[in-house]
Amino acid sequence: MGTAASSFLNPADLDGVGSQPTTKALARRAKRRRHILIMIGVCYVIDAGVLLLYAQGGSTPLMIAPAYAASGLTLVIFSLLLSEFGFNERLKDHYLVAPQATICMLISLAFAYIAPEVGGMFLCTLFVVFSFSSLRSTPVQTMAIWTVTTTGLAALFLLTDKPISMPHGSHLERLATLLVFVLTIGRCMFLGIFSSSLKQSLYQSGLRLKEAYKRIEELAELDELTGSYNRRCIMRMLDEEIARAGRNGTPCSIALIDLDWFKRINDAFGHPTGDEVLRTFAITMFANIRGIDRFGRYGGEEFLLVLPDMSTDNAVRALDRLRAIIADLDWSAFSPDMSVTISAGVATLKPDETPDTFLARADCALYAAKARGRNRIANA
Repeated sequence: MGTAASSFLNPADLDGVGSQPTTKALARRAKRRRHILIMIGVCYVIDAGVLLLYAQGGSTPLMIAPAYAASGLTLVIFSLLLSEFGFNERLKDHYLVAPQATICMLISLAFAYIAPEVGGMFLCTLFVVFSFSSLRSTPVQTMAIWTVTTTGLAALFLLTDKPISMPHGSHLERLATLLVFVLTIGRCMFLGIFSSSLKQSLYQSGLRLKEAYKRIEELAELDELTGSYNRRCIMRMLDEEIARAGRNGTPCSIALIDLDWFKRINDAFGHPTGDEVLRTFAITMFANIRGIDRFGRYGGEEFLLVLPDMSTDNAVRALDRLRAIIADLDWSAFSPDMSVTISAGVATLKPDETPDTFLARADCALYAAKARGRNRIANA
């Protein structure tokens, strides 16, 4: 019953949200509705048992108990048939919360009119029905149910002279009345406790969702293979640094870096080894650049390094240091005779220069470094 209540009370029912629910999701929904309806039916049977105690004590006719149980179970059976034949899935509120709650309210009000001598018991059930339905109802549905209930109560109290009572003359009547209050309070307590746990569950789900979104955003910005920024992200960062340099009047340099003869590495050692070389190169770069530097994969074995607040001379020295670090790495773990070097073209931003011309100058410098024999740094 707890699982059924959980799925019913949770307003963020995710089965099929934003798309057509799958067959498995539809079956799961039907199972949840079945559990809820069984729970409602059990409540009617229990209340009918209390009415039998009242009848045994002479407070109300014996027929009231089976009539009340029959009314509730008829609602349950009818709702179950609608659910099993898929009618509920045609509606946005596939639990039929508002219709079922309204009918339950009307049943309670009708029996309070028919058997006013135990009318207090039926009025107590209104609290449970309203509390249960309001946990999943929309504000509009809640107001509609409240309006129906208020109208029915007004008709019962203002348009009739029925003496609504709660028997307590004999010990049996007092026992039955005690059960009415105990069951009503117990059900309301259950709803309160479950509402609290639901809020906590939703809060935890919200935290997990935020973490998932954060992770998605990170993955959307990162190159899957190397963990560096992808081209779209590094280009955005380049635009931001160019704008910042223009506002502050500070230098900004970039370096286009290429792994020398990388195609030969792939051909000689295989693409998996080539991927490991790219990953090792990226990790080494991250470990040896400043926190304000931005490093991303520009395409293939070509990478872009954005160096804020760095002049041409400093940028060339920084890249030459990185070049030496890469060349001195022990690549023998991949193959005894493997060596990896890089070439880089450095450019420093000119006044009013666009990103395209800025990159084009760095690209020309990179080609110049390759033309001079690779494993070297050139600047434009």
